[in-house]
Amino acid sequence: MESVGNTNGNCDELIIKQQRQIEKEIIESTPLVSEELPLACLIAEYNGDAILTAKIEDLAGKYKYIRRTRPDGNCFFRAFAYSYLENLVSNRRAYHDFRILAENSKDKLIQLGFPSFTLEDFHGTFMDVINRVSPDNVGGTLQAKNELHCVFNDQGYSDYVVVYLRLITSGKLQENAEFYQHFIEGDLSIEEFRHQEVEPMFKESDHIHIIALCTALGVGVRVEYLDRGESGTVKTHDFPEGTQPMVYLIYRPGHYDILYPN
Repeated sequence: MESVGNTNGNCDELIIKQQRQIEKEIIESTPLVSEELPLACLIAEYNGDAILTAKIEDLAGKYKYIRRTRPDGNCFFRAFAYSYLENLVSNRRAYHDFRILAENSKDKLIQLGFPSFTLEDFHGTFMDVINRVSPDNVGGTLQAKNELHCVFNDQGYSDYVVVYLRLITSGKLQENAEFYQHFIEGDLSIEEFRHQEVEPMFKESDHIHIIALCTALGVGVRVEYLDRGESGTVKTHDFPEGTQPMVYLIYRPGHYDILYPN
């Protein structure tokens, strides 16, 4: 006869397996990056929740659209990259400045000790994506934005962009290890944190990831935090503090999406 303990263990494993299958189906049915959607779609999502509905209505006074990203642990990096490149498409000077920074980033990472054979493919694809969304290409801004959406919904290209941004983030943490060590909870060293929480795909992002990436690229990000806190308005944080944001994101526990200001 099977023991009660074994039966409970088997039930727990079955539940976990079912949960993972449901999560997998949700992820696979969600595009990597959606079309622009009216912000009101969030009200329908939280129908009957007075606290969150009030906060979404407050948010609607500042933003008109939301663009969803797949909830796969890479959402911050994917949302950041899409939103920033979309912004650059309409700003030729900023686009070309960023293209130079991106081109030189591989050599900087190699100087920090990253192996060149690891970087080569990821950097090559990263530059390919940047070149494909150039506002100087035939078709101009409109075509560049269409190309951006196609590229970011191609798993191969989209994930390579995420990987390379994770490496840039890791490099900045290494470069300024003494400063960033203060942001790490627990006993992890900077090196352990980089290898366990930053470089691997599907690892969720926190403040330290945002600050490091924004500082490395010289980009300001505003994050609107939608939670069940007592305040009737969403909390706003700019990274790095005091910078003018170019990228606007909404954060709900464990997930980032893109916002479009009014």
